[in-house]
Amino acid sequence: MILRDLISSLTKVTVAGSLDTAVYAVTTSSREVTPGKIFAAIRGTTLDGHRFINDALAAGASAILAETAQPSDYTAPATWLHVPDSREAVSILASTLAGHPWQDLKMAGVTGTNGKTTTAFLLHHLMKSAWHRAGLLGTILVDDGGRQEPAKHTTPGSIELSAVLTRMRDNGCRGVAMEVSSHGIHQKRVAAVGFDACVFTNLTQDHLDYHGTFEAYFKAKADWFHALAANPLGKKPAAVINTDDAYGRELAVALEGKLPVIRFGFNVHCDFRANNFRQNARGMEFELTAKGKSFLVRAPLIGRFNVYNLLAAIAAASACGIKPRDAVAFLLEAPQVPGRMENVGNAGGATVFVDYAHTPDALENACRTLKELEPRRLITVFGCGGDRDKGKRPLMAAAAARHSDAVVVTSDNPRSEDPLAIISEVEKGLGGKASRSIPDRSEAINFAIANSLSGDIILIAGKGHETTQQFATETIDFDDRKHASKALRERAQAISDMR
Repeated sequence: MILRDLISSLTKVTVAGSLDTAVYAVTTSSREVTPGKIFAAIRGTTLDGHRFINDALAAGASAILAETAQPSDYTAPATWLHVPDSREAVSILASTLAGHPWQDLKMAGVTGTNGKTTTAFLLHHLMKSAWHRAGLLGTILVDDGGRQEPAKHTTPGSIELSAVLTRMRDNGCRGVAMEVSSHGIHQKRVAAVGFDACVFTNLTQDHLDYHGTFEAYFKAKADWFHALAANPLGKKPAAVINTDDAYGRELAVALEGKLPVIRFGFNVHCDFRANNFRQNARGMEFELTAKGKSFLVRAPLIGRFNVYNLLAAIAAASACGIKPRDAVAFLLEAPQVPGRMENVGNAGGATVFVDYAHTPDALENACRTLKELEPRRLITVFGCGGDRDKGKRPLMAAAAARHSDAVVVTSDNPRSEDPLAIISEVEKGLGGKASRSIPDRSEAINFAIANSLSGDIILIAGKGHETTQQFATETIDFDDRKHASKALRERAQAISDMR
């Protein structure tokens, strides 16, 4: 594409040099630069891409995109593009170079503290059931309609995102369900992507190490909705919002008259409303009122929090053109989301669930849900990650203590922090609850399962689908589900040997 045509999509750009240059790609890594590419200098949290402009020029970059003006002594032939926000400009250029693939797809994005992954999985299931092929982008995996692969980021960078959306379109996908993280919004990864449905699940404490304050965290979420209200990019996005959540109600009020707002939850003002919720160990059912009709929703999921995820998926699917009646029918075969309240197995009458709950609210919901199944005892195994929001550590402990009969505190991903120091901060919130602290996560899981009784439920929380554990000097293979399965087999064998 000729540079002149490409940058016509940028609203604010100062050009120094030729606009008749042919370019075919944009990159933010100087190591990937070749002739015909634009090097975009991005200011990161630890590195400033502007430091690598000379490296990009030496590699033959055809243009430089930067937040600084061309230096007075600049003599390189590469065209200099001065923009106020490199991240936003990269998002626009990447989408333009890819031919705006999202225009040919029904796009449903999901943001919020908890429930993003499950809601996206459910939406993907509904889209695939209705249209045969659909894309999925999220924390666990990427499904481009042709193959699945593990995800690297919850929300990919804008360049990778455009490439993946292109594959999805070319593979025959008709829709895409994707998680939209607060980091992704703040870093403008989705700034040039149009959506048909934008879901807000809830807001609870998380990521304050990145955003600084709760207000800034909420603003990062809300900015996505307000940006699409100001510039819907040729689409007609609907804001699908959980108005049982206080921040959801605030967002819904702020968007009135700016975007179509679809409210979901249990309250009487919801457009997609649930009531008469019932569950057992095999699944749930509830009554759904939507668009003047009533439906009985049945799904092989447990937990009141999953009612919200199901409501969000049905409402967002409706905004994308899938009838609620069809969505309800498809949910009878809803998938098990890896590491989300996943039933790992049973031995000697004790059952183990693995869940990703890594915030106080998510852990509270997980514990409360399992307690409602009326186990003999609920034993919760959890830890808190290092180099992350320290304020939530005692809060998570308090959440576990409120609903568990016993707690085993262990390591999560300590990263650069001392695991014992993290555990010490967690212990402050236990309030005298019967507990054991075992830093080695494998030993903690073994201890909880080996000491369980018939009728007990063991919840292993925090890591869910993750298959590694991060320490200061190494990252090791570690999967809660595999370790729990092994411990269950050993427990079953021990019981058998005693007979």
